[in-house]
Amino acid sequence: MPLDQSVIGIESTAVERSWTSKDTLLYAVGVGAGLDDPLRELSFTTENSHGVAQQVLPTFAVLAAQGQRGRSIGTFDPAMLVHAEQSFDLHRPLAPAGRVRITSRVTGMYDKGSGALVTSEAVAVDPDSGEPLITSRSAVFIRGEGGFGGDRGPREDWPEPDRAPDHQVTYRTRPEQALLYRLSGDRNPLHSDPVFAAKAGFQRPILHGLCTYGITGRALLHTLAGSDPSRFASMSGRFSKPVLPGEPLTVSVWDDGGTARFRTTRADGTVVIDRGRVAVRGAAGPRS
Repeated sequence: MPLDQSVIGIESTAVERSWTSKDTLLYAVGVGAGLDDPLRELSFTTENSHGVAQQVLPTFAVLAAQGQRGRSIGTFDPAMLVHAEQSFDLHRPLAPAGRVRITSRVTGMYDKGSGALVTSEAVAVDPDSGEPLITSRSAVFIRGEGGFGGDRGPREDWPEPDRAPDHQVTYRTRPEQALLYRLSGDRNPLHSDPVFAAKAGFQRPILHGLCTYGITGRALLHTLAGSDPSRFASMSGRFSKPVLPGEPLTVSVWDDGGTARFRTTRADGTVVIDRGRVAVRGAAGPRS
């Protein structure tokens, strides 16, 4: 069955999602907070350290805005689906525990020849006031579902940097990083089951794209926003290559003043998140 284009633009039924302090702490550890120096990121990894109030990593917004699961967009082999792009706008910092009301919609299905790119948007608001908290946009690429003669989709301009990065940060990952991250909700066996991973063409389970995204977000938060989540406004990026748990990740940042471009690479220089953009509020953070 081909992809069902009739679902494009149809808003989902509103659903409520809540999270606890434990959820946001587990997410922080799942994206590497505290690794190597357990005392460095206590505001994100603990709730009872003396003189330290718990805060939430901005990239948790992507999980908080995940709405209705299981909406059918057609019939296809789930092993052929990969997360392709992710962006979010964070309208105010998230509380360590909270709840939101979420609506979502498929915004497009694009023919890329070898596969289809399906884009979607979710909006999370305060259930009591209706105030917007998060706008999240994502895209998945489904191999083998292209060739239906549709639009190839818009092309976003991302000027190639013509200078050395203004900042460069390297974080290592744990060999069991995917096993930690999956406890935040994404139980896709691609990241834990070697048989399923082999079916998808990988020699071993790979790291969640959103885990790589969260690790990248930590680097951007500490480098550009002075580790202050209230200054972190938005982030976007395109997943270009997989990461194996245990591989170090280097985030290169070109600071354009208030906004910045970034790339995340593996140790061998392979780009794993490309065409990245981030916006911060307030004065520029310290240069590393």
